[in-house]
Amino acid sequence: MSNLTIDSDRLWSSLMETARFGGTPDGGIRRLTLTAEDRQVRDWLRAECEALGCTVAIDALGNMFATRPGTDPDALPIAMGSHLDTQPTGGKFDGVLGVLAGLEVLRALDAAGYVTRRPLMLVNWTNEEGSRFSPAMISSGAYAGVFTVDDVLARTDAQGVTFGDALEGIGYAGEAPVGSVAFGEMFELHIEQGPVLEHEGKTIGIVTGVQGIRWYDLTVEGCAAHAGTTPMPLRRDALVGAAEIVLIVHRIALEHDGVATIGEIGVVNASRNVVPGEVRLTLDLRHPETAALEAMEKAVEAALAGPAFAKTPARLVRMWDSPPVAFDANCIAAVREGAAAAGYPAREIVSGAGHDSVYTARVVPTSMIFVPCKDGLSHNPAESATQADCAAGAQTLLNAMLARADGTN
Repeated sequence: MSNLTIDSDRLWSSLMETARFGGTPDGGIRRLTLTAEDRQVRDWLRAECEALGCTVAIDALGNMFATRPGTDPDALPIAMGSHLDTQPTGGKFDGVLGVLAGLEVLRALDAAGYVTRRPLMLVNWTNEEGSRFSPAMISSGAYAGVFTVDDVLARTDAQGVTFGDALEGIGYAGEAPVGSVAFGEMFELHIEQGPVLEHEGKTIGIVTGVQGIRWYDLTVEGCAAHAGTTPMPLRRDALVGAAEIVLIVHRIALEHDGVATIGEIGVVNASRNVVPGEVRLTLDLRHPETAALEAMEKAVEAALAGPAFAKTPARLVRMWDSPPVAFDANCIAAVREGAAAAGYPAREIVSGAGHDSVYTARVVPTSMIFVPCKDGLSHNPAESATQADCAAGAQTLLNAMLARADGTN
């Protein structure tokens, strides 16, 4: 076991090779879920796993499960993986590192002729990003029973294409019922998507949990009017109301030591010489503690009920709630010991971003591994991680997988 190591060059080569599927001129990746580019990278992954003797199962939402047998055929697999879809302005590492590091674990064991007691499984979750079909992590959520399969299949993108039609279109509507492909534990390697590890000079983040996330849709109602003939005091400008909301949620996040983001703002029936009559916004609230997250939501609701919105009433609708998650102590210990065995400087950390592990943690013991990314930048073509850090994450993953797959429990 101590002699088993991943091949850093092979992992890096795979990262660069898969970057061509949806690669953009600025060095990023635009590989939206269930598109032709997604099909290409899925085909590539499936071929690589089958070449290693893995059996690949695909469920009704396109989630991919590649299983490497162990010596104990009755034991549940230890799973690892992440996602291959990207944001419209994605980079080379978000999600894909976790999948390809898992593939590298399988390759390293195959090269060494080493067979674990428990089977190993590599997972690629569909639509983690939520950039085409909202919300995020919807397929792993369905695996955990949070969403129904019919609900997921009926979701539509901005062009009105359903998830189900897009899935059929790329040929990845699998036969396995969602949730039927069982595994016993889950490990997910990911870039941090934040600056903490880089700032502190740590190579490995031992992820102990994920902060809570709530998504909302906001509608501000005003009155469309002529831009030249309507006096300022008599206007009901919905965009002015929206601007107030932006400042309000910023203040509330600071007061509660949380984070709040207005990611989208749209004027309905926009025209340059019409006072905006309706504006739609999205709101993202996050905090590691449920009580604080609840307080942030109530503070937003109270502000919207105040006199500032007498002329432009605002409606807040919560559309997604992902509570804070605490990961499994044994899985966390396996990551901690895996990093220590390889000699990597590490620290415990709570994830600020949502991941598929949020949902797998509801049904199986789960933990995550973080590696640094330059300047904490992600969801951007300039997203960057070093070959050495990617290799360190993969080695920590291999060590953790071996500890759990060859252990007695």
